[in-house]
Amino acid sequence: MEMFLGYALIFFARVIDVSMATTRTLMVVQGRRLQAAFIGFFEVGIYVTALGRVVSSLDNPFNLLAYCLGFAAGNFVGITIENKIALGNLSAQIILKTSNNEELVNQLRQNGFGVTILEGQGIEGPREVLNVALNRKDLAKLKNLVDSIDKHAFMTVNNISPIRGGYFTTMKK
Repeated sequence: MEMFLGYALIFFARVIDVSMATTRTLMVVQGRRLQAAFIGFFEVGIYVTALGRVVSSLDNPFNLLAYCLGFAAGNFVGITIENKIALGNLSAQIILKTSNNEELVNQLRQNGFGVTILEGQGIEGPREVLNVALNRKDLAKLKNLVDSIDKHAFMTVNNISPIRGGYFTTMKK
């Protein structure tokens, strides 16, 4: 029984520390220094604890197996958590295949999105390019609005770090 508790400790410690590493990495990329440092403090403590248990008994391959499984599961859990909290900002660029740009622009603005319209030139002639800056958690709402107007629209999305200004609003679910 004690042996299985040791495996469980290693496994869950790795799940927690790798999940924390995923979140900390996101905080670093977004320039959230204090949050990254806070998470990193606890992350490394948990990591060293799990690693210590494995290294202190290298003759037990189940410790290593629990360590590896915890790492794999931690990646899965960390990405799932990161997708749920959806921190950060995005920039979306939308080019419709139809001529319903005005309808989409109105729908986006009525739903709280800021839209900037640029003129572009495609292989089939002039096109309006819609630039939308949004909170990452609102991406699904944006996709649904665009799909309701034109399911074949060309859309790219990039992570951004806004410097100042722009139109960001808190969306209501």
